[in-house]
Amino acid sequence: MANTENTILAGGSFWGMQELTRNIPGVTSTCVGYTGGHIIDPTYELVKNGDTGHVESVLISFNPDKISFRELIIYFFRIHDPTILDGQGHERGSQYSSIIFYHTEDQRQTAHEMKNAAEIIKRWKAPIVTKILPASCFYKAEDYHQDYLQRNPNGHNAHWLRD
Repeated sequence: MANTENTILAGGSFWGMQELTRNIPGVTSTCVGYTGGHIIDPTYELVKNGDTGHVESVLISFNPDKISFRELIIYFFRIHDPTILDGQGHERGSQYSSIIFYHTEDQRQTAHEMKNAAEIIKRWKAPIVTKILPASCFYKAEDYHQDYLQRNPNGHNAHWLRD
């Protein structure tokens, strides 16, 4: 069986995040959902108002023999604007925050290193507001959100791969 690690990334709407992370070489699966909040079994109807503390996020399983966590975080910073507090594109609210949820101490350290490196190279004109938090309970989103842009290629997407 292949070596597998998990991480949870949040950077705006989970539709675009999932679409751009699913095809990264070494990523073995993606699932959209909600994490970081204070209620059990959140639904989209509850999370969309920003009152639950949850963020739209993507649970990413990856093979670290094919892609490192460090490389995944490089992609993460390329597929959303980490300087926007609580939003991406026209979507605004705490449910669209930029957060790296780590599962291990190594992931925590790497996330901080990569955030600091992104600040040093001044890729963005404003400070990076991405939070780095321990992974908490991940709740799978409703089926109609899973693989949304695969089924609806013209659906809303505020994400793209930046140079």
